[in-house]
Amino acid sequence: MDKTTSATRPVRTELQSARRRAARTFALFVAASVLLLVGLAGISAYLILRPETLRIAVGPAGSDDVKFIQTVVQTFARDRDHVRLTLTATEGPTASLALLGERKADLAVARADLPMPTGTQAVAILRKNFLVLWSVPKAEDNKSKKPVNTIKALENLPGHRIAIIGKSPANPAMLKMVLSEAGIAADKVEMVQYSVSEIDAMARERKNDAYMAVGTLDSKITADAIAATAKLRGAPQFLSVDVSESIAQKHPTYESTEIPGSTFSSSPARPDDKIETISVDHLIVAPKTLAEATVTEMTRQLFVARPNLLRALPGVATLEKPDTDKDAAIPAHRGAAAYIDGTDRTFLERYSDFMWGGLLLLSGLGSTGAWLRSYLKRDERNSYLASRDRVLEMIGAARAAETPEQLAKMQSEVDDVLRETLDCFEDGAIEDAALLAFGLVLEQFHFAVSDRRDVLASVGEAS
Repeated sequence: MDKTTSATRPVRTELQSARRRAARTFALFVAASVLLLVGLAGISAYLILRPETLRIAVGPAGSDDVKFIQTVVQTFARDRDHVRLTLTATEGPTASLALLGERKADLAVARADLPMPTGTQAVAILRKNFLVLWSVPKAEDNKSKKPVNTIKALENLPGHRIAIIGKSPANPAMLKMVLSEAGIAADKVEMVQYSVSEIDAMARERKNDAYMAVGTLDSKITADAIAATAKLRGAPQFLSVDVSESIAQKHPTYESTEIPGSTFSSSPARPDDKIETISVDHLIVAPKTLAEATVTEMTRQLFVARPNLLRALPGVATLEKPDTDKDAAIPAHRGAAAYIDGTDRTFLERYSDFMWGGLLLLSGLGSTGAWLRSYLKRDERNSYLASRDRVLEMIGAARAAETPEQLAKMQSEVDDVLRETLDCFEDGAIEDAALLAFGLVLEQFHFAVSDRRDVLASVGEAS
């Protein structure tokens, strides 16, 4: 066997082994890239689609607020909504706001006139609470010897006792603010608080001259309290808060409003005419830092479920949208405002950054794969260059060949080089330009072989 031909076989075997190693390495890279992309896609889908749970602080136990939020929690869970709630029971709105300020809760239910943690914003108005003040007959007229009502306006309250329904410190604070605005010293009025379960005892207590309740216009507690005092003490006299507009200007958390006639009873009409008063919002609030998309989705879920929620607990809530004006006393959370104003972002707008990141990752993996493929093909490129140089050398050797057998062996070796070159091209180790250059070299070799054969043939004929 010719040394030249036998020498090409180990080279060919080595190249084939290198080619197999390169193919395996590149296949592993492709498999790892696919697994990486699938894993990232799975993680992204999980993070985007998994339910998000928010902690909402509300209290006290057994209150209407707790009952309503429990219904919301159950509704969100039943409907398999994206945002879920978990209830954190507290002693009352003040404690709920404390948890919110300590970041131990994501949401809280509280009245707007309570001190709010810095950065607290409104998500929804649970209801509007109206201040209701009324008095009952007590003193006896000297002529008729019948009880008469001597408290017909705010200025008649000094020297009398007011029974306040509810143990929250917010109610006495509201009354003191109203008295102060009306020019009445708060220490001139005695205030006593009763729980909602003590309405009968409150109505029977003869020392009570007037009463205060804060609730919705269809509040059963307020209506029952008015009815109880009227039954035991006589026809109630509703007190108008004539300074409501002044209060609203100085204290933006309050709103000047009216209580329509016959709100609490139609027969007899209570009140018999509209009464001027103030109202304060009862809110679901969240810190400004809570994610906009999360609050937007929760607000959407809340108002989609609104009809069912109000039917489940009539008179407990009205569920209204918060004020989105920038100068609102408690501004709406940007997530709630986005839903209300219809500016909430679509899925593509929300996750476009992730999508562009994925495209950049794909581009990076593609570039890395191209570099790796090129790196793994370096042995084949080097072999091609060596083979091309060998063919160039054989052009000169062909012109100096002494026998046709030498030319045939050179031709056989070049055929092997051609086969390897084509394999390198198919594997991507060399480009079109390199193959074209090799074709030019190969063409020159064939010209040299053909010319030398003609020369050898002419010499043979001459001899």
